[in-house]
Amino acid sequence: MENHYITLENREKITISNVLDVDAFDEDNLWANLKDGGIELTGEKLNIEKLDLEEGLLVVSGKINSFSYTDKKVKEKGRFLKVFGKKP
Repeated sequence: MENHYITLENREKITISNVLDVDAFDEDNLWANLKDGGIELTGEKLNIEKLDLEEGLLVVSGKINSFSYTDKKVKEKGRFLKVFGKKP
């Protein structure tokens, strides 16, 4: 397994490695798929500064309130549809 890291700077900028794609994003939430599962970010005024899928690198700025890992990829859970209030 490839090494994975998350760097959080003063709750204002987060860098995440091993990112495959971003499923959903708005200024309060972000859901991304990693090589081993997924990750959910919550915050305020979130902004994607960098998304390089070749490198697997995601950089998000704003006020980071929390992040958590998910076992399954976001697409499999149907969260993208829930974020925008659509029924699957």
